Amino acid sequence: MKLPKLEEDSVIEVLRRDFRRIDPDLFIGIGDDAAVLRWGGRSLILTKDLLLEGTHFRTRWHPPELLGRKSLSVNVSDIAAMGGDPRYALLGIGLPEKTEPSWLESFLSGLKAAAGEEGVSLIGGDTTRAAVITISVTLLGEAQRIVPRNGGRPGDLLYVSGTLGDARLGLRLLKRGVGPGAGSETDHLLRAFLDPRPQTALGRRLGALEPVSAMIDLSDGLSLDLVRLCRESGCGAEIDLGKLPVSAQVREFSRTPYREALHGGEDYQLLFCLRPEGKPRLSELKKEFHLTEIGRMLPGSDVRVIDRRGRSKKLEHRGFKHFSDAKK
Repeated sequence: MKLPKLEEDSVIEVLRRDFRRIDPDLFIGIGDDAAVLRWGGRSLILTKDLLLEGTHFRTRWHPPELLGRKSLSVNVSDIAAMGGDPRYALLGIGLPEKTEPSWLESFLSGLKAAAGEEGVSLIGGDTTRAAVITISVTLLGEAQRIVPRNGGRPGDLLYVSGTLGDARLGLRLLKRGVGPGAGSETDHLLRAFLDPRPQTALGRRLGALEPVSAMIDLSDGLSLDLVRLCRESGCGAEIDLGKLPVSAQVREFSRTPYREALHGGEDYQLLFCLRPEGKPRLSELKKEFHLTEIGRMLPGSDVRVIDRRGRSKKLEHRGFKHFSDAKK
């Protein structure tokens, strides 16, 4: 097991190669938003995320109740990206000796509230002492139809939900010492980072729509996650920078709002491919959800972006990198 570089995508490729297993019950393994098992006539979805103090959050500006919510929500987003419903969770948590009981009580209160909203039952886990707060949630879900990352084809249209870049601006405000209550515009951005809302209902509806061919949740930034979607689908893509959905708050607080939308991580929106003939069927969903067509899949492997001047350039992928970036 030799790694060319210590970065997430390289680690995943090594794991896929060295732990590849032929199993009739395994439908999707390493490399998607979640694993999928065919079990008893159902599709079971399993995912796990890790939140580490100093890398993904700082206790001085992340309230424990909101951190509890986020710990579950980031996993729910993976289930949504497969077109599924979340059902059961396991919580692993490591805490420093100095942790106040009130901190843990608030954390669990937030986790319980998010679980109630999503219809998730916490059924077990583990606790231990740790040097820094370490949170690991495993989530089990199910779906009638699975939407993988590898189903995109040349000519498919690319759509994204919601607005992009809000969480990145929220993190930047937190680093500057801006906290909740400073104003409605800043509160919107702070909430996007501190308490993201997974697109569960949308993911379920997209999963039931046959022309939706591939999907991924935007956790590390559009520029990185689009490249991953294309790699798994064996296609290239082209997106239009000017079509990226950007909130009024991002426009107000950033001089480069489209750059925030392109490279900002932790949006937890859904990026999906749609067969062109399915566009009329998407119109009903667009009445309920904020969906934006941003580009299309292309033959080959190049991933390009049309800039504000109409020039097509190779896309730089500069989202969040787990082994080099930190939320400090």
